[in-house]
Amino acid sequence: MVNQNNSTSDRNKSRASDDKNLMSIAQYLKVAQLGHKRSIPPLEQWQPKHCGKMDLRIKANGEWWHEGQLIRRKALLDLFSRVLWKESGKFYLKTPVEQIEIEVEDEPLLVNEVEQVEIEQKKYLQLTTTNQDVIIVDQEHLIFMREFEGEVRPYVHVRFGINALIQRAAFFHLIEYGELFENAQGDTILSLTSGDLHLQLGT
Repeated sequence: MVNQNNSTSDRNKSRASDDKNLMSIAQYLKVAQLGHKRSIPPLEQWQPKHCGKMDLRIKANGEWWHEGQLIRRKALLDLFSRVLWKESGKFYLKTPVEQIEIEVEDEPLLVNEVEQVEIEQKKYLQLTTTNQDVIIVDQEHLIFMREFEGEVRPYVHVRFGINALIQRAAFFHLIEYGELFENAQGDTILSLTSGDLHLQLGT
């Protein structure tokens, strides 16, 4: 027979631990922040200990849920998104002293803005996430198509093996900067140029 009191006590301890971990990460970020709100810490240089798994899920629509509760504070989400880390196919929140596994249904970031910028007299595609990450499309930050739950969706690589889903409205805007054509097989292809990079995406 399961002791319900012990079970409830274990859940409460787990929640308290998760709350403590989240707050410690938030506190670290506030202290470490040196003026530029989107400066990304050198996560690749840190070798913290693994501290288990937290009840934190990032849904495919970009919502962050902690212990069944939707996190609505954008400033907090912007902070946490700076320490997202991916390793061996798993996602983590990472600081110099701890690495905590979280669950991500698809990708943790969303692109909601697309524009074209000029750099050294060349035109580049610039994508911005809902957390204010700015991505210049180049050889290291490619746009690509991938299937998720039966739907082919557009993504862009951001950092540390982490990608961002390009939201529908942003993708339609991206199409305006490219050219659509049909290949020999009758598939619709989106041709994009960013600097010297040329991409062809099956849509």
